[in-house]
Amino acid sequence: MSSISNPIHHSARRRWLKAAAASGAALATGALGVGFGQAAHAQGATAKTLRIGYQKYGTLTLLKARGTLEKRLSSQGIAVSWFEFPAGPQLLEGLNAGAIDFGTVGETPPIFAQAAGVDFVYVGNEPPAPTSEAIVVPHNSPIKSVSDLRGKRVALNRGSNVHYLLVRALKHTGLQYSDIQPIYLAPSDARAAFTQGSIDAWVIWDPYFAAIEKQAGARVIADGTGLVDNLQFYLAGRRFAAAQPQLVRAVLDGLADADAWAKASPVAVANELAPLVGLDPAIVEVAARRSSYGVVPVSAKVLAAQQTIADTFSELKLIPKQIAVKDAQWLA
Repeated sequence: MSSISNPIHHSARRRWLKAAAASGAALATGALGVGFGQAAHAQGATAKTLRIGYQKYGTLTLLKARGTLEKRLSSQGIAVSWFEFPAGPQLLEGLNAGAIDFGTVGETPPIFAQAAGVDFVYVGNEPPAPTSEAIVVPHNSPIKSVSDLRGKRVALNRGSNVHYLLVRALKHTGLQYSDIQPIYLAPSDARAAFTQGSIDAWVIWDPYFAAIEKQAGARVIADGTGLVDNLQFYLAGRRFAAAQPQLVRAVLDGLADADAWAKASPVAVANELAPLVGLDPAIVEVAARRSSYGVVPVSAKVLAAQQTIADTFSELKLIPKQIAVKDAQWLA
């Protein structure tokens, strides 16, 4: 696995298309195309397969690393396949394409996905973690606050959790979204642009946030404190969740166990995840201590907060239509 600190100079879309092509090749050979409830004839096995999309960091990644979900499900003849995505928007493309059954994203990707017609349900969320995402600038930048971003080039992953942080931070300081130049880049591309000086600021989440702070001395001009909750959501395809609610609960139970361990053991979490994300354990520990742990069912209050995000993006014309977030509620 490549280190996060290694810049990749291809565009996010080009990288995603390459990943999609790789997935297509896997589908042709039966590696990705075995959905839950189908016999895995292509793999010479009879186990059913639960397909999970994960990102480079978080409790779901920890669950994968520890292997406890596989142990939990093996007695039922269920295998688990894991597919890594660079960010939430790409993961939801995978869910929409039927390549995965379950995955994790931040607050904003589900809004964009629902507006685009992706059929999913919210099945759980972690507690707020507002300090694990931030707007950063180079250490020697003349930019001192969010109000200094007027007319500046600000990089972010479009439709990711930090998209809402940027909107809220700008509004809080009296700026409009149209007052900046948004540059839509995936994390690896944004890091390259940031270190090369071709952007003025970067809106980013952990562990990329911790890495740029420690490795390049990036300076925080705002994090999510007082602006956003920065919730981490667990989503499932609607048909899958309706057909296999016990499997959804099994994953959530596994996440609850991993959360309890992680909350008590940030150093152990760092040591577990550091080789997977390609970062020093000390950097990962910073991110781990800013994370939140304790998966819970998605409440009416949380759905209302998601509706506020959806309404904000609709008003800004960043999504093509208004949506009702409650339509994606899991009614198991």
